[in-house]
Amino acid sequence: MLPADYLDFTHTAHRALFPDDQPVWSALARIASYLQTELKPAILGEVSPKATIGEHVFIDEGAVVEPGAVIKGPAWIGRGCQVRSGAYIRENVIAGANCVLGNSCEFKNCVLFDNCEVPHFNYVGDAILGYKAHLGAGVILSNVRLDRGEVIVMHHGKRIATGLKKFSAIIGDHAEIGCNSVVNPGSLVGRKSIIYPLTSVNGVIPANSFVKLRQTQQVVERR
Repeated sequence: MLPADYLDFTHTAHRALFPDDQPVWSALARIASYLQTELKPAILGEVSPKATIGEHVFIDEGAVVEPGAVIKGPAWIGRGCQVRSGAYIRENVIAGANCVLGNSCEFKNCVLFDNCEVPHFNYVGDAILGYKAHLGAGVILSNVRLDRGEVIVMHHGKRIATGLKKFSAIIGDHAEIGCNSVVNPGSLVGRKSIIYPLTSVNGVIPANSFVKLRQTQQVVERR
């Protein structure tokens, strides 16, 4: 469950968040302090006058922020990103190069590696999304347990304490999460894994896996 198990660090400018010898989720607790020291506010990309941009925001060259988007900040928006209408980017968000932050999507305390796509009606809170990770429409990364307790990672029947009250998921490089799925707190999805639509995900999903949901469908004559 180390960072290199899930993430390709040639596809981020923020390698310093991820010590090699600590669990991959430990980076979540460092995002705020990292931005406090490293972020230099600037707007180098194309920002609509109808977008709302906070004071502590960096928008790199080639990025486009459409009308109606809100970037509260602190936030780091990488080169060539698309921030589409209705996106709500809250505090402590880092998006790498060429990411899509889509319409009606909310982001908070998260890291997106390069070429990550979160395009439609998604919630991404307290999460790390790897290179070319993709969330289908309506995917929710749930970051808080119903009992508000410490988030636990379940792996091979063992409970691994994270020390975090808010932690949704690690989504590995090239992973695909199908439409309207819910990824529950403390989930880790391995590289190149595919989660079928409408699936509720828990625990650790190995790399190169399918998680399938089978439903029984009945078609009857309308009378």
